[in-house]
Amino acid sequence: MFKKILIANRGEIALRVQRACREMGIQAVVVYSEADREAKYVKLADEAVCIGPAPSGQSYLSMPAIISAAEVTDAEAIHPGYGFLSENADFAERVEKSGFVFIGPTPESIRLMGDKVSAKQAMQRAGVPTVPGSDGALPDDPAEIKRIARTIGYPVIIKAAGGGGGRGMRVVHTEAALLHAVQTTKSEAAAAFNNPEVYMEKFLQNPRHIEIQVLADQYRNAVHLFERDCSMQRRHQKVIEEAPAPGIPRRLIERIGDRCAAACKRMGYRGAGTFEFLYENGEFYFIEMNTRVQVEHPVTEMITGIDIVRTQIQIAAGQKLPFTQRQIQLRGHAIECRLNAEDPYKFTPSPGRITAWHAPGGPGVRVDSHIYSGYCVPPNYDSMIGKIIAYGDTREQALARMRGALAEVVIEGIKTNVPLHRELMVDANFEAGGTNIHYLESWLAQRERG
Repeated sequence: MFKKILIANRGEIALRVQRACREMGIQAVVVYSEADREAKYVKLADEAVCIGPAPSGQSYLSMPAIISAAEVTDAEAIHPGYGFLSENADFAERVEKSGFVFIGPTPESIRLMGDKVSAKQAMQRAGVPTVPGSDGALPDDPAEIKRIARTIGYPVIIKAAGGGGGRGMRVVHTEAALLHAVQTTKSEAAAAFNNPEVYMEKFLQNPRHIEIQVLADQYRNAVHLFERDCSMQRRHQKVIEEAPAPGIPRRLIERIGDRCAAACKRMGYRGAGTFEFLYENGEFYFIEMNTRVQVEHPVTEMITGIDIVRTQIQIAAGQKLPFTQRQIQLRGHAIECRLNAEDPYKFTPSPGRITAWHAPGGPGVRVDSHIYSGYCVPPNYDSMIGKIIAYGDTREQALARMRGALAEVVIEGIKTNVPLHRELMVDANFEAGGTNIHYLESWLAQRERG
């Protein structure tokens, strides 16, 4: 096992990895930008290294700065968390070439899954169902593009091959709008992802967003940890996640989970990963794979009792998976609300100093957050400041505990989305379960109209 790990991230995930290291008796080195000097995990770290000014391009996205920090502290491995460089194959490669262990998949796996076209083709070869669409990147021939769209059937969605995070997508309802949409998406993709390739898929009207968590070791052992429902989204960004997904038959989950685990074995995948699907009319359609730990990993930890971050570290250290598929049991239900420093109605960021912070508690309540009273939320990064997770024997109990937790939360000095979560937890349709990916946006639009 490693003696020292460098955590190449910030915020709640830096604290989460630090806690796993402490539990395992591993020293944790954290890197931080000048904006994060006062962060809790910096104060708690065994060692902390400032890697640059506030802009992420000069700090958390600076490969030389992170690798230098690992060198001067004699770290053996680097945990990238999520976001920033976590899915950057070049970073994974540079980490390993510099003599450190990258706590994640191989650079080859990251590259394969990072390109949405090659990822989809890999899934088709592995027998994982995909959304009907173009066979690879769209050609330049306008007539051929129109023919592909007619074969798929309108509406279609044009997607950037190198896209992610809800960027580089355009829905097309008519042939008249098709070619312009393709050209616009290509231009955006080239500018945003340095890759102008786009592909086309059938646009599903009312799907749910269901994802399967997997873990795999270097000995071609792979398991799935069931599913999460992440359908409560705004602008392709998840707001609430839960596990298991309400109303989907277990046999369907077992079948798709087994296929995901089999795909990991086939690819020689290593580490934690998440297969994301759209689910409609009893069918799963693969959309992408995230080759890292997810923001919403706690809900899976709550229903399985498996520490995903600890297992990531064990796998990276060359250990075998400590459990088989048969040993993984699903118990109870968990719901996660993301806490964002933003106006709950306009969604404008609300950085600044937190003058009061009271975390909720009680049976089945977990809070993953790096904030404290007096902490200043910097304006330079993502607005997420933490997560509240509620667990119960049933979904009803988990919902009741979440309502209680949200009623207890006190965050003063900045605006947060806590009032939005309080409203959503008593929404009849969310209470019933099974809302689709468009539900939250239509709910917000309706609320705005009054």
